[in-house]
Amino acid sequence: MTADSASHGLQQWHGTTIIGVKCGDTTVLAGDGQVSMGNTVMKPNAKKVRRIGDGKVIAGFAGATADAFTLFERLERKLDQYSGQLMRAAVELAKDWRTDKYLRNLEALMIVADKDTMLVLTGNGDVLEPEGGIAAIGSGGNYALAAARALTDYETDPEKIARRAMAVAADVCVFTNDQVTLETV
Repeated sequence: MTADSASHGLQQWHGTTIIGVKCGDTTVLAGDGQVSMGNTVMKPNAKKVRRIGDGKVIAGFAGATADAFTLFERLERKLDQYSGQLMRAAVELAKDWRTDKYLRNLEALMIVADKDTMLVLTGNGDVLEPEGGIAAIGSGGNYALAAARALTDYETDPEKIARRAMAVAADVCVFTNDQVTLETV
């Protein structure tokens, strides 16, 4: 047990890869299924990408699972409150996440997308539109991001790009596996 895990009483859950690829009017989010605690794989088939907001929004998370579910629920409420407007709902969630005493302690990142927009949301209040229609988060995120960017020179199908980028991340990142959940909007 490390000093950090001893101070928290539990080891921290670690690692994942989520990638979003937008080509034309199609956006794909893909996520691996591995949940790790330290050097142990606790679950190989977690679903880190899902549909929310009456199925019109897809969302993926990296970080603490309970925290991510809390954020999914909050985002769904914001989507209801703002008539399904993803950008407005995301900005309002980011404000709450940054300023609310409880939410401020949540440890997760999210990629969310609807038919028009893809965004990365952080606990720092960031609502980022990715450059080039590609975003990736998690421990294998940089590997998947680099692979997807390279693939866009040769491939236009966002699902093929996302699947291949996830395979590259799974080959390189020990906290990422090849059991991919994929959603398209």
